Amino acid sequence: MARKERQASEEAAPAPQPPRLKEQYRADTVPALMRRFGYRQVMEAPRLSKIVVSMGVGAAVQEPKALESAMEDLTTVTGQRPVIRRAKRSIAQFRVREKNPVGCSVTLRGDRMWEFLDRLISVALPRIRDFRGLPPEAVDGHGNYSLGLREQTVFPEIDLDTVTRVQGMNITMVTSARNDEEALVLLRELGLPLRE
Repeated sequence: MARKERQASEEAAPAPQPPRLKEQYRADTVPALMRRFGYRQVMEAPRLSKIVVSMGVGAAVQEPKALESAMEDLTTVTGQRPVIRRAKRSIAQFRVREKNPVGCSVTLRGDRMWEFLDRLISVALPRIRDFRGLPPEAVDGHGNYSLGLREQTVFPEIDLDTVTRVQGMNITMVTSARNDEEALVLLRELGLPLRE
């Protein structure tokens, strides 16, 4: 009896909706890339591999609560628990010793990656004051694009009343593109507002 009820509830539950940007990539972006670069196979088209979001918290050496609040904000923004990053060597001028916690980072893949990129493009970037587009020079020569945000409050998930300190973050989009041109065309097709 219990098996039949469980089976009926599984059939009644709607299938999870795939991310909007992932569907756009499959339907529009891949054909556009194939036309532009003359690919013969769908798998030749560059794709987004992962997104790495990191926060450097230099104040964590004197104030351990700063790292905790940064980790909470990063968890809220990405939906995934961050990993603590530690210093690789001691630097006396910054009062940092080897293995001191100095930041946190999250690596997003799959549907979480697509959802985060969709929120970044459609919600967070338009909320930046005096935003005129992202610089296309921020590619690293291997098809990866990096950008920095000055404050975490551009994401609407962050409650402004609970923010104790404004913290910037770095976002790196890792692609399977073979060169910078392919990566920039891929990101433009996905909707990333790059300057001309």
